[in-house]
Amino acid sequence: MRLEPSRLRSVLDQGRGSLEPIPGLGEGGGPSPRAAVAAVLRDGDHGTELLFIQRAAKDTDPWSGQMAFPGGRVDPGDLDTHATAERETLEEVELDLTYGVRLGSLSELDGGRATNRLISVCAHVYWLEGPPPPLRGNYEVADVLWIPVSVLLDPSRYIRYRYPRSGGLFPGIDLDKESQVVWGLTLRFLSDLFRRLGEPFIALPD
Repeated sequence: MRLEPSRLRSVLDQGRGSLEPIPGLGEGGGPSPRAAVAAVLRDGDHGTELLFIQRAAKDTDPWSGQMAFPGGRVDPGDLDTHATAERETLEEVELDLTYGVRLGSLSELDGGRATNRLISVCAHVYWLEGPPPPLRGNYEVADVLWIPVSVLLDPSRYIRYRYPRSGGLFPGIDLDKESQVVWGLTLRFLSDLFRRLGEPFIALPD
């Protein structure tokens, strides 16, 4: 499946990226801490591909080992959340998104529902032209991979994933390695993207 950059741009939000706090997502209804991730797409051998990382296993990390988009918390020196997503992507996988094309943004979501550590997370969407750039994960990243959109939209891969820290079952997408399942916040960002594109996708609870 191939997604045209113009089609993506037409369904994404434009003008997002402000560092203004989001009220009501923090403790006691106050402003939430902020983070940003980069959803990076390119044309590959099997259609449009999306960049994922698998976070390194770490006992103190509530998101240890999970599949995610590159990204992280806003730093005081970041001009906006685009800067956060781009800085974190460069740090985590050595990908310089200043050479990519900003297409727009997805809806801002509250992260960490399964861990009860709420944080307001925005996802900015980028397009890369040309061959796949060399990528190398830092100490926070166990694996870096490009996943075809057709794999993410394949209903035969949709599962109920058991989150080891809680024992709860959550919707997920089973990838080719046993330890790699897309679920949680990343799955909700994908649901937002494919809903905007009008593509059938895994059903998520309200």
